[in-house]
Amino acid sequence: MIDDPAAETGQNPASGYDPHASSLQGEADPAVLEELYAIRGSIDNFDATLVYLLAERFKCTQRVGRLKAEHSLPPSDPGREAAQIKRLRTLAEDAELDPAFAEKFLNFIVSEVIQHHRAIAADRS
Repeated sequence: MIDDPAAETGQNPASGYDPHASSLQGEADPAVLEELYAIRGSIDNFDATLVYLLAERFKCTQRVGRLKAEHSLPPSDPGREAAQIKRLRTLAEDAELDPAFAEKFLNFIVSEVIQHHRAIAADRS
């Protein structure tokens, strides 16, 4: 017997997130919905992991930004960025992920990092 009604429904009262939120209730067989919820639970775990990994990555890039600012280095490093794109496209192919998607994702991250580096440099000026 579960004493916490939120745990019984899968809701996290701290965040208000309901992992069973769906527009499909009443449209799909309950057994199908349960399988869908189970798969989505895995997706939710991956999403949480991605958020924490990105946070750690950005902590490192902040350190890079401070180092670059201290030594008057430019916020962008096109040679590094090109090498990273090539590397991520290869990793994506190996992982059976669309390399174009991986490149777009990295380009988005790199553009954010460059903005952070510019801000750090401006703060030091």
